[in-house]
Amino acid sequence: MARRLVAASLVLVSLVLITVYLRESDEGGLHAAQRVGLAILEPFQVAGERVARPFQDAYGYVSDLVDAKEQKSELDRRLRELQQQAIQNDTALEENERLRRLLEFVDGPRLADYDSVVTRVLAQPPSPYRQEILVAAGSSDGVTLDAPVVTPDGLVGLVTQVSPDASKVTLVTDQSVAVSAVDLETDARGVVRPAPTAGAGLVLDRVEKELVVDEGDTVITAGFRSGEISSLYPWGIPIGTVTSVGQQDIDLYKRIQVDPFVDFDSLSEVVVLVKR
Repeated sequence: MARRLVAASLVLVSLVLITVYLRESDEGGLHAAQRVGLAILEPFQVAGERVARPFQDAYGYVSDLVDAKEQKSELDRRLRELQQQAIQNDTALEENERLRRLLEFVDGPRLADYDSVVTRVLAQPPSPYRQEILVAAGSSDGVTLDAPVVTPDGLVGLVTQVSPDASKVTLVTDQSVAVSAVDLETDARGVVRPAPTAGAGLVLDRVEKELVVDEGDTVITAGFRSGEISSLYPWGIPIGTVTSVGQQDIDLYKRIQVDPFVDFDSLSEVVVLVKR
């Protein structure tokens, strides 16, 4: 009960003071008391503002810093997305270019006697001493044993194992492979084999010493076809470029190094040639 009386009294006093304040002139007592109170509180107000300003500035700095970090994170995310999109576009462009070259190659007159099976490389050579790849085409695609394998750059190898959905291709860099070849410029003939040392490229062997072979000459397959009889490799498939030619009196044949046109470490698509 006492609390209610006190509250009611305070409300009544407040109403009276407000009424008097509004009705009196600017020189009245309440206005004068207000000015005195403001004059007394002003130093405290100024001091309070000075004390609070560093905290306000710090809060604003932290808030701006948080906003800047959020904006940077968003920009970084967007940049990563654009970089990934650029990589995908470059990859697609490169793949389209490779496929275009493959289509132009298989449609050329050189391969008129062959059906071309374009396929992906599934597995690279397991070691320098086993130069074999696995491709994603098999007997269900028309691939046959001993079918030559090429790219637009040149000769890759020979199909040595066939399953319904995949095939093993032995590369010309494998020690088991030998390819009849000819110097395109001089018509000197020999056999292309891997160099005795793994990874050392190819050699053009069995070239008689009186025949002419020069550095920079192009070596191609020396295939033939006579009626129903033909070589494993068609004629004219590029193999490589002659990089060095040497001979000694005691040698029966020239010593010829050949740099292959095909980059065997980056094969992605190849063409299997199937005789018609």
